[in-house]
Amino acid sequence: LAEPPVRRVGIFGGTHGNELSGVLLVRQWQENGAEIQRPGMEVKPFLTNPRAVEKCTRYIDCDLNRVFDPASLGRPVVEDIPYEVRRAQEINHIFGPKGSDDAYDLIFDLHNTTSNMGGTLILENSRDDFTIQMVHYIKNALAPEPCPALLIEHPSLKYATTRSVAKHPVGKYEN
Repeated sequence: LAEPPVRRVGIFGGTHGNELSGVLLVRQWQENGAEIQRPGMEVKPFLTNPRAVEKCTRYIDCDLNRVFDPASLGRPVVEDIPYEVRRAQEINHIFGPKGSDDAYDLIFDLHNTTSNMGGTLILENSRDDFTIQMVHYIKNALAPEPCPALLIEHPSLKYATTRSVAKHPVGKYEN
């Protein structure tokens, strides 16, 4: 069976508030998103952790990129709930719910790293045909510049990353 077309795409920046490339791109596209818009597709640039961005720190209470697990997403909203857990619930409400048919089709989560890995795509599922084909397309479009793809798949571990809300999660890391 053919997969349904990708219609809704999220581009995340600022999951870690001290990684500024994604923050700058998201802010630019929020002001003028003409270059990321495509006919028949909704593309939403989104600043994921605005408080951490404001303070230029990785996070406020806990790593936003680790709290998209069922326990955190289902946690009751009380006064002392960690900021990033509450933010994860908000992101899941806007772009999810995670694991549902209503979730966004694709999320690109833009990061920086101090590792010498250049521009690298991070994938979580080797059986996701759409993502594999998209990575192939991106690698060809960027050639001759290298664009490694790193698969962080685990047979039983379910990822709690910000991008894991989407049907097709992709991380993009730049150094």
